[in-house]
Amino acid sequence: MRKIGKSFAGYLKTSLFIIIGNALLAFLVAAFIIPHDIIMGGTTGIAIIVNRFFKIDTAMLVFIMNVILLVVGLAVIGKKLFVTSIASTFLYPAFLAMFQRIPGIENMTDDTLLASLFAGVLMGLSLGLVMRVGSSTGGMDITNLVLAKLTHRSVAFFVYLTDFIVVGAQALVSSAQSILLGIVVLVLESLVLEQVMIFGKSQIQLFIISPCYDEIRRRLLSELSAGVTMARIETGVGGVEQLAVMCVIPSRKLYGADEIVRSIDPEAFVTVTKIKEVRGRGFTSERKDADISNIV
Repeated sequence: MRKIGKSFAGYLKTSLFIIIGNALLAFLVAAFIIPHDIIMGGTTGIAIIVNRFFKIDTAMLVFIMNVILLVVGLAVIGKKLFVTSIASTFLYPAFLAMFQRIPGIENMTDDTLLASLFAGVLMGLSLGLVMRVGSSTGGMDITNLVLAKLTHRSVAFFVYLTDFIVVGAQALVSSAQSILLGIVVLVLESLVLEQVMIFGKSQIQLFIISPCYDEIRRRLLSELSAGVTMARIETGVGGVEQLAVMCVIPSRKLYGADEIVRSIDPEAFVTVTKIKEVRGRGFTSERKDADISNIV
């Protein structure tokens, strides 16, 4: 029953993140990108260019391109990509069409710089939510994966290449201000996306060198339920071989860990490092009860 509950919670979380992420992306495009003529990459950028010349509905163009790319991705890469991309392929154009029909949404702000700031932040947040649950945003993501497989080059290379082509095409028919605002959006998007991807996963790593390492180990295990690893070291000056304590804890436990170490050995050498992500027992998988039940 526990596994069923966890599976259901996982599916629910994935679904919510994909829905919210696509809704946010569609909202920022309808409210900030299109009204203020800010350039952007992806199928949305292509649709904006086509709309400018042929006045075809942007949401419809995005939907058509996404479906075509989804079918190509299924044929070239396989079912796994199809499953992870199908939701965004349909949700994003649907949300975009809905938001574009809300009266006054294009008049949320008259300040183009403010619009670009909000667009960049929300774009990083929306893409981060979708990617955090292992899903694809569809569209040009599929193109990049297909090109990487056919040419045996890195996906990152084609991400930069396709964005450069799409943004460059818009730059040819856009003002200098639009280009500069597009750069602002891309920079903010990258910064926020990284933070969303690592949010809640960062931890603090302590590396403790002390002759009282055994007592420190036992108290960290028993009082903080912290994961502890012992490392063999040799002191630089005296050449003494001993053990050091490496411990990874959440930020909220840093004060408690520092108090434990200082109460045992005020002269202990301690380094504190912030790490972006931790995986394994006690963090991304359950810690077994036996892990700390027989501390010696």
